[in-house]
Amino acid sequence: MKKPKKEYSENTKRQETQYPGVYQRRSEKTHGVMDTCFDISYKREGKKKWEKVGWASDGYDAKSANMIRADRIRKIQHGEELPHEKLKAPFFKEVAKKYLKWCEDNKCRGGYDERIRYEKHLEPRYAEKKLDEISPFDLEKMKAQLLKSGLAPSTVKHVLILFRMIWNKAIQWKLYKGECPVKQVKLPTVQNERERFLSYDEAQILLDKLKESSDTVHDMALLSLHCGLRFGEIAALRGFDIDLENGVITISNPKNKTSRKAYITEMVKTMLQKRIPKNKEDFIFIPQGEKKQIMRVSNTFHRVVDEIGFNKGIKDRRQWITFHSLRHTHASWLALSGESLLVIREALGHKDFTMTKRYAHLGADTRKQAASRLEQAFNKGKENNVIQLNEK
Repeated sequence: MKKPKKEYSENTKRQETQYPGVYQRRSEKTHGVMDTCFDISYKREGKKKWEKVGWASDGYDAKSANMIRADRIRKIQHGEELPHEKLKAPFFKEVAKKYLKWCEDNKCRGGYDERIRYEKHLEPRYAEKKLDEISPFDLEKMKAQLLKSGLAPSTVKHVLILFRMIWNKAIQWKLYKGECPVKQVKLPTVQNERERFLSYDEAQILLDKLKESSDTVHDMALLSLHCGLRFGEIAALRGFDIDLENGVITISNPKNKTSRKAYITEMVKTMLQKRIPKNKEDFIFIPQGEKKQIMRVSNTFHRVVDEIGFNKGIKDRRQWITFHSLRHTHASWLALSGESLLVIREALGHKDFTMTKRYAHLGADTRKQAASRLEQAFNKGKENNVIQLNEK
């Protein structure tokens, strides 16, 4: 049976007890029964706070109230959260909705990748759970399931990172307080450095086959091969990003948020001349009959690669030819032609040399030839500047 609600006058005067900061009030309960209510006071961020502890008839007394007050003060001193300040845990889907909305204005391609990962992997598992109902074990279980399903370790890592970003935004936006369970989950080890790249002949075969199927897919592939652009960067290009007069493409919203320039080859220039939109705000590449941005690599590209047989019999996913392989091919060609790692780094838009160093071995023969040429020049210089000590 539910206990009757205790009632007391707001004007009931608090009386001090033998414990500092602990007060008591005599008040009349329902049906005229008298009882004593205990309150405590303490300072929080320079302001005096009052907190009701409980009634004597429920087992509280001045001593227990003093112990509760001491615990509150300890938590304040250590920056901990007080019980009555705790936020109720929101549903994961509520935070995710706010986060994806934020991504539309702050992430590449309007947060398309984040939305797809959420809808495919996180929403089915956690949408109807509150944040305090999701444990590290739940995430470990998801990680194991995704890896077992054949998903690449890099993709699984991105899914876990997305979960962490959603959680962290909940804390930043003061929607929840609590440690993110991803902290206790070991992220998959990623070994996705691509070594395979196309030869000039293979690249021409691919372009010819793509041309037969789709001008748009062909032109996007050509741009990646010749200029080293990522698919997302190509899809995001607008009319005002192209400067045909000076032969420059401006990548203004790249993956690493640092804009850069790409230089146009004659083949790319000829292709772009046919694609520059009248309205400079429009995208260079758009789905047929539409004006919105292309969001994913066309199935046509994957089909043509399969038809050519580039990936036939290859089990290691790192050795598959994908659209990203075209950017890797561009960098590999630069290295083989003798370009420095600095040039390759700037062409690809890497923030540091960590990613660029993978192309160092391709320039080994070029560096040997350069060393040989240096030695020949040095020896020739010595011959031309010999000092004859015996001359009078």
